[in-house]
Amino acid sequence: QVQLVESGGGLVQAGGSRRLSCAASGIYMPMYTMGWYRQAPGKQRELVATISNSDLTTYADSVKGRFTISRDNAKNTVYLQMISLKPEDTAVYYCNADHSFMQSEIWGQGTQVTVSS
Repeated sequence: QVQLVESGGGLVQAGGSRRLSCAASGIYMPMYTMGWYRQAPGKQRELVATISNSDLTTYADSVKGRFTISRDNAKNTVYLQMISLKPEDTAVYYCNADHSFMQSEIWGQGTQVTVSS
């Protein structure tokens, strides 16, 4: 019953835009810090952006000014709006929910984003 499902990935040309969605179920999302991570082939998973339960946001330096994370608690969904995409943004993007007090962490299955040169 507890799961995160990402959607919105696909193929996009460099300079284009894409919006990812993460639908949460089985959790009370306002109590969680939500985040997006990504992993490119042959590379380690890296943090992209987070949004706290008080709507404070953080971003990796590589995406600042280009990506925006947001949440809609009524829909139990978190989004990642991506603009000015670069080939180096190509990766599998994973949604994450973290409840620090309960020391619990939930991961989605991931969605592939491919940015062509």
